[in-house]
Amino acid sequence: MNLSIVARGVSSVAIKDIKVYYKKAPVFIFGLILPTFLFFAFFMGRNLDLRTYYPGFLAMSLFFTASSVGPLITPWEKQTGTFERLLTLPVSIPVIIMGDTLAGAGFGLIISGLVFAFGLFITPFEIGLLSLLTLPLLFALGNLCFAALGVLLSSPAGPVPANIMMLSSLVRFPLIFISGVFVPLSEMSGAFLGVTMLSPLTYLVDGFNQALGNEGVIPMAIDLLVLLSFTIAFLLAANHVLKRKALKGL
Repeated sequence: MNLSIVARGVSSVAIKDIKVYYKKAPVFIFGLILPTFLFFAFFMGRNLDLRTYYPGFLAMSLFFTASSVGPLITPWEKQTGTFERLLTLPVSIPVIIMGDTLAGAGFGLIISGLVFAFGLFITPFEIGLLSLLTLPLLFALGNLCFAALGVLLSSPAGPVPANIMMLSSLVRFPLIFISGVFVPLSEMSGAFLGVTMLSPLTYLVDGFNQALGNEGVIPMAIDLLVLLSFTIAFLLAANHVLKRKALKGL
């Protein structure tokens, strides 16, 4: 297929998603308000070092915002009948998946960028050469990875958005508690650390820790490589599930 046609299809799907879904209430509730209250409920009233825990909060904010758009798109469009109409246009399922992923990543990048800018005013981070080189990669890969996860979570969905939002919450909430957001990775050991390594969010938390001057437990190159690997795996899995659903007429 012509690359220009693919690029135009991906951008058209992404722009459509941005116009329609960025304004939906569940996106703000599950993507922005909820993780903010979770962090402050953990932090307020406790004598904790903000410098130690802020990278985890930044990663959690990016995780929730980037993965909040995808779970809404497919079930909402199946409910309104626009998903089938979209498939009749000259776009393929991989194009739709990439467009949905870019829309989710864009929302995550906007919100996490604002959170990062706010953090620079309240926490004395040292932005050195490592930060300048790795932060853009972490933001890009993190947003793409978790936007792809959101699209994967919505791929088996029926025409009821509430059901898939519940499923996405059941997946996302356990991840934040095992990924070094509330317990620093450097303080984990044994079997719990092994479980932590199974979460893609762990590698973003560890990467942000190193980029912002805290102690890391995994080499930065491994963090970036694992995030890229999870992104590809999520995209391939979403493509597989959506194609099977389409063949069954669901």
